[in-house]
Amino acid sequence: MEEKIETIINEYRDRTLNRRDFFARLVAVTGSMAAAHMLLESSGLAATLLSDVESEQTKVTSTTIQFPSGNAVQVSGYLSVPQGAGSFPAVVVIHENRGLNEHTRDVARRFAAEGFVALAPDALSRKGGTAKMNSPDEARAAITSLTAEEAIADLKASLTYLDAQPKVKRGRLGSVGFCWGGARSFTLATESDALRAAVVFYGSAPPPERIAQVRCPVLGLYGETDERITSRVPETAEAMKRAGKRFEYKIYPGAGHAFFNDTSERYHAEAAKDAWTRTLAFLRTNLG
Repeated sequence: MEEKIETIINEYRDRTLNRRDFFARLVAVTGSMAAAHMLLESSGLAATLLSDVESEQTKVTSTTIQFPSGNAVQVSGYLSVPQGAGSFPAVVVIHENRGLNEHTRDVARRFAAEGFVALAPDALSRKGGTAKMNSPDEARAAITSLTAEEAIADLKASLTYLDAQPKVKRGRLGSVGFCWGGARSFTLATESDALRAAVVFYGSAPPPERIAQVRCPVLGLYGETDERITSRVPETAEAMKRAGKRFEYKIYPGAGHAFFNDTSERYHAEAAKDAWTRTLAFLRTNLG
């Protein structure tokens, strides 16, 4: 197995495999997308080899950084910045429930290629970091053990860090989250005055009593067959309307949970393409 993985890595390093084919081959060897991601994190290849190759191809600058959250916590993250002169709006990219991985880094790079400074924080920093997890299940359990207060505190610290970056337009901050991160993106909209727009990919809404605390426009993007999440969307839309809050949403026919994740078997190319277009338009409208 190790020889097969080394061969796949070398072919990608030599540019004979593109990113999609690299993941397909790696998943075939490791058994699952989650296991492939965990291998790349624990080996450091996601933050080095893949980051370098993909950043070069998308013409962005990417690096792993650390920043403080409160007095005792250092949060690790992945920062992608557009090349060239000028300043740009910025987004916090909030990962799914297995920690920071190559899919989330790729989304950050895609934002940078579109003219946003993008920071993908590792919500598992308080637990030693995603790369220290021994399995996807361990990462998921560690995410579950985070308190709501800890997660939001680290996201607020992410916004503070972003707003201080030299290439960021001050005060032009948004959040985009997926799955677990989608729910945190929506919650962050109830907690932070610094946030000017929040995007929620297949994440649950805050409790109805907190909807009135939403402080910025929200865009929700959902899969039709993701019943647990999507069945509550009309209720959320009505609550947002009653509270006088801006809420746009789209439910994609035939798409399920994680439809945007192109390293997953649940990827839905048509829905993902439209959702990306809507996300960029929404952020450009609200962040300038």
